Amino acid sequence: MRRDAGLDLVKWLAMFSMLIDHLRYLWPDAYGLFIIGRLAFPLFCLSIAANVTRTRPGELFSEGNARYLGWLLVFSLISELPYRELSPESATLNVMPTLLLGLLVAWGVHHADRNSLLLATGALVLAILFHHQLMYGLVGVILPAAFMLGLRGMRWWWLPAVLAILANSRNRWLEGWGVTPETVAMFVMAGAAAPFGLALLRQSSSLRPWPVGRWGYWFYPGHLAAIYLVSP
Repeated sequence: MRRDAGLDLVKWLAMFSMLIDHLRYLWPDAYGLFIIGRLAFPLFCLSIAANVTRTRPGELFSEGNARYLGWLLVFSLISELPYRELSPESATLNVMPTLLLGLLVAWGVHHADRNSLLLATGALVLAILFHHQLMYGLVGVILPAAFMLGLRGMRWWWLPAVLAILANSRNRWLEGWGVTPETVAMFVMAGAAAPFGLALLRQSSSLRPWPVGRWGYWFYPGHLAAIYLVSP
């Protein structure tokens, strides 16, 4: 499959904004880091949607899809330890299970056959049952599928934007903040991630970022472990 430079750029921005966000574990009072970090999850969901749309509808049980699901499952397990060490008070799992279930729902939208719809339904049932344990909850699981619609036409940009805002509204860091300039900026950033990412994928650019391959899976648990080791 031909490399998509725009998709690689979206992945780099997602990883970079996630890293900036998690630096708040080193500097808790740097609220600006948290605001920038609201770009990360929507852009990761957009990356999933873009990857799914690059496959042929009806070919659900392919080697590529099996690898994709397998990598997300493996790193859902690998990432839990560094996530728990860095954030022991968190009531949710690491973000990978949310992305894994989101992939299954996106497959249902893309393939729309019996098997994919069964997988999507199962993923939604799990998301409902474990809404409070999943980072970004049920809304986060639906977000990649919403981006599928956004990729079909920019007139749908508002749907993933709204869902990105709703997904971020349950973040524990917001408890007790109330309505402040920081929280408003956070919601604006989360909502803006959707049209920004969609537009980025549609633009032809001379930029050719370093491809984000399978090594990208290691970035999540790796940077969590590194921040934990250097944190005071």
